[in-house]
Amino acid sequence: MKIQKYILSLLIGSAAISFSSCNDFLDRDPLGQFTEDDAPNALLGGKIYNVYYLMRSYNITAGIPSFMIEMARSEDSEKGSSAGDGADVAAMYDDFEYTPSNGTMGAYWTQNYKIIFQCNEVLDDIEKEGKTDTETMRNKGEALFFRAYCYFNLVRAWGEVPLITFKVVDSAEANVAKSSIDKIYSLIDSDLTEAEKLLPLQWDSNYTGRATWGAVRSLHARAYMQRNDWDNMYKLSTEVIGKGLYNLDTPVDKIFTVEGENCGSSIFELQCESTDALKNSLTIGSQFCEVQGVRGSGDWNLGWGWHMATTELGKAFEPGDPRKDATLLYFRRSIDEPITEANTNKPYGESPVSTGMGGYFNKKAYTEPSLRLKYTKGGFWVNIRLIRYTDVLLMAAEAANEKNLPGEAKTYLEMVRAHARGLDTDILPEVTTNDKVELRKAIMHERRVELALEPGRFYDLVRWGTAKEVLAAAGKTYQDKNAYLPIPQTEIDKSKGVLVQNPNY
Repeated sequence: MKIQKYILSLLIGSAAISFSSCNDFLDRDPLGQFTEDDAPNALLGGKIYNVYYLMRSYNITAGIPSFMIEMARSEDSEKGSSAGDGADVAAMYDDFEYTPSNGTMGAYWTQNYKIIFQCNEVLDDIEKEGKTDTETMRNKGEALFFRAYCYFNLVRAWGEVPLITFKVVDSAEANVAKSSIDKIYSLIDSDLTEAEKLLPLQWDSNYTGRATWGAVRSLHARAYMQRNDWDNMYKLSTEVIGKGLYNLDTPVDKIFTVEGENCGSSIFELQCESTDALKNSLTIGSQFCEVQGVRGSGDWNLGWGWHMATTELGKAFEPGDPRKDATLLYFRRSIDEPITEANTNKPYGESPVSTGMGGYFNKKAYTEPSLRLKYTKGGFWVNIRLIRYTDVLLMAAEAANEKNLPGEAKTYLEMVRAHARGLDTDILPEVTTNDKVELRKAIMHERRVELALEPGRFYDLVRWGTAKEVLAAAGKTYQDKNAYLPIPQTEIDKSKGVLVQNPNY
C-alpha cells in the first residue's frame, strides 16, 4: 500500500489547515457574509491541499452525481443497483427525463463551484501577498488547473454557466448571470495556458499525485477535443507524447489495481488511502469503489452497486480483447446459478452474486479481497484515475486523422492496441486503412473500449454528432436539447431572476 507524505499531510492538516472549520465553511450554502474567521488556520498551502480533498469527494469524482452526469447518459453505462433504488435517478439519466429539481444534479453543480471558489481564494491570496517563490507559483498553477477542470465539467454539462473568477466575500457577489460558452472556454484556455508555465514536469516522490505540466497539457487537449479543434488538440496531445514522460509498460489487467496506481500510463490520479487505525475514515480516501461495488448480500455486499455496464458494452469488445475482462465485472444473478468461466473474474477467482439491473459491474472499481479484509469493503484506499496516457494517444490519433495525417493517426492508435494486445498476436489486428472515414470509425471504437466506464463517452457522442443515432439504437430517447442539463432549480430560485433556465426546460 502506498502512503505518500502529501496524502498524509491531508490527514494531519492541522499544521496547514483546519479541516473542520474549512469544510464547515465550504459545505454551507453561499448565503450571508464570508470572513477569514471561518477558517483562521487556512494558510495558502492548506487551501490548495483542501482542493485535492474536495476533488476526491462524493459529489464530483467518487459518487452518484458524477457517475450519472458523466457516464450513465451513454449507451455503455446505466444507473445500476436495483430497480427500486433511485428510480427517479434512472429516469433522469438513463431515460433523459430531465427535471431541474433533481438533487443529484444540484450536488454536482454545487461541488464544482465550491472548488472554484476555493481556487479563486487561493489566487486572490497570491495576488495580495505578491510572492513569486517557486512553491507559491506552483500553488497558483494548481489553483488555475483545478478551476479550469471544474469549469470544464460545468460547460460540458450545462453550456452557459455563471463565470466567477474572484474571491467571494458576500454571497450576493456570486449571483451573476450566465456567461457564453465561448467565454467559459476562454477562461479555461487562459487558466491552463498559464498553469502549464507554472507546474513542474514531475514532483518529488513525497508529493506524488499533485498536478503536473502533463496533467495540465492533457486536460487542455481534452478541452480542445470537446470543441473539435483539431489543430490545438493535435498540438497539445503530441507535445505530451513527445516529452517521453509516460509509458505503456503496465499491462491492461494491472492498470486499475493497487499495483497499477501512479504507473507510467497515469497522467493524473487523485490519491486515496486507508489505514488499520482508520478503517472507515474517508478523510484520506474516497467512496469511488464503495458506490460502484457489487450490490449483494453476505460476502458479496461490496458496495451500493451503482453505475453498471450495459450488455451493449460487453458486445463492443473485439474477440479476445483483454480489456473486456479488465473492464467488466461478471456476476451471477442468484446463488443457485452455477459458477462458470463466464461469470468468474480474474485474478481472484471470485463469482459475485447480485440482482443488479445492469449487465456487469465496473471492474475498474474492483478491490483485492485481502485488502478488503484488512481495510474495508468500501475500498476507500483506491486512487481515482482522471487522466490516462492512452486517452492522450487517442486524442492525438483522432486529431491527426482529421488533419489528414493517417500515418501518424495509425501510429498512435496502434500504440493503444498493441498495449491491449500484449503478447497475443492473434487478437486486435493492426488497423491499416488510410481511408479517413474508416480510420475515424476505428479510433471512435478504440476510445469506446479503452476508456469504457470512465468519464467521457456521452460527451464524445455529443461532439461527434452521433448521440441521437447511437442512443436511439440502445433504446434511449435522446433529444438534441438533452446535450445540456437544465440549471438546478435551487440555483434559479436563489438568483431571484438573475439566472435564466436553459432552453426547453
